[in-house]
Amino acid sequence: MHDEAEPDHMRLQRRRFLGTAAFFIAAAELGSSESAHAQSRVTELPVPGLGRITSLGALKQIDAGVLSVGYAEAGPADGPPVILLHGWPYDIHSFVEVAPLLAAGGHRVIVPYVRGYGTTRFLSPAAFRNGQQAALAVDLIDVMDALGIDQAVLAGFDWGARTACIIAALWPGRCKALVSVSGYLIGNPELNRMPLPPRAEYQWWYQYYFATERGALGYERNRHDFAKLIWQTASPKWAFDDATFERTATSFAGGSIWLPGSRATTIWNDGLPGLRP
Repeated sequence: MHDEAEPDHMRLQRRRFLGTAAFFIAAAELGSSESAHAQSRVTELPVPGLGRITSLGALKQIDAGVLSVGYAEAGPADGPPVILLHGWPYDIHSFVEVAPLLAAGGHRVIVPYVRGYGTTRFLSPAAFRNGQQAALAVDLIDVMDALGIDQAVLAGFDWGARTACIIAALWPGRCKALVSVSGYLIGNPELNRMPLPPRAEYQWWYQYYFATERGALGYERNRHDFAKLIWQTASPKWAFDDATFERTATSFAGGSIWLPGSRATTIWNDGLPGLRP
């Protein structure tokens, strides 16, 4: 999933859920005069005037392309739209504090579950399960079309950052501004064939694991503990509590999506039968 090794400080920053960065950068691009002060640690962040936020509220559902997409929405319906995109192994709760800040600034905030997460489902049980990077970008275009959003500020991390970058590159008219945490950009399949230094290759051990039947079975049996291990190893200085993890872990229950070129599975679920083509 990752294209190159990241320094430790960048990897830690990527796991800090956008936080202050998404708010201030997006607000600056939109010309907002609102301001907010936030700490980066999600479990300690009080939202000014709103208290400590732990929920994005009631979810909505909309048919978009090949998916029925679950999403949270906040802010005025006629406000400048901002779309926040999560990565793996996280979900929409990565933005549980920043969404209210943006909404308080007058923005229409959309936080969708990526295909295979939460309440997002394929409309057809026979649909091909594809985790390829361009497929996720098309999903977002479909969501924007379904919601009547012509152009939006796109912000994301990990897979979400990649999706946002693809939209900015291939559909620049749909992207008013881009917040790509850690510079996680469009993957280059040819470049990815080249080996990295051993320490960097060690960081991506799970990619090799998922490309085996043993890895598929292991992830199926240990989805919860696997995700928690990734949280711990990717951000060793982040002292998240169990409640923070469990809030997101509910999105991991279910089946798996097939990866092109893989014998096994990628790291998402969609909970429907007939998961493998």
